Amino acid sequence: MTPRQKLIAQIGAGAAALAAAVVMQHEGLRLHTYRDPVGVLTACWGHTGVDVQPGQRYTRAQCRALLEADLARHAEALACIRQPLTDGQKAAFVSFAYNVGQRAFCESTLARKANAGDLPGACAELSKWVYAKGQRLPGLVARRAAERAMCEDAGNAEGAAP
Repeated sequence: MTPRQKLIAQIGAGAAALAAAVVMQHEGLRLHTYRDPVGVLTACWGHTGVDVQPGQRYTRAQCRALLEADLARHAEALACIRQPLTDGQKAAFVSFAYNVGQRAFCESTLARKANAGDLPGACAELSKWVYAKGQRLPGLVARRAAERAMCEDAGNAEGAAP
């Protein structure tokens, strides 16, 4: 199974498309390694890890493959949520986990509120995660606003409990 197929199997095609779109928009594509705002060596659409080395260059196809694998890996964080989620909520939470990491997602107040059945409260928590190393970053403010809007979209009720 390809990473894309795995992602679709985990969260559905609609949520996968939404998650990829928000991550691509807010991470931006760079076909070379760079340091993110907090100094982490990064490539493509926000890919990090031991495989990212200074001076590397990437093709768009390589970046797409990395994104799909990263999204599938971070979609595993949704296992921390025991409530039914809409496609928008799944996409928002996967984008958030992609940005902060699975552990931070699973240990967050957002996850606690979602598991308590307070999904509006969980969506509202996204707006609090706009700091990196103590600095409020405009890029995180914009990203969290987009994630929150997806999360709160009542018109996107697929997957939600009746």
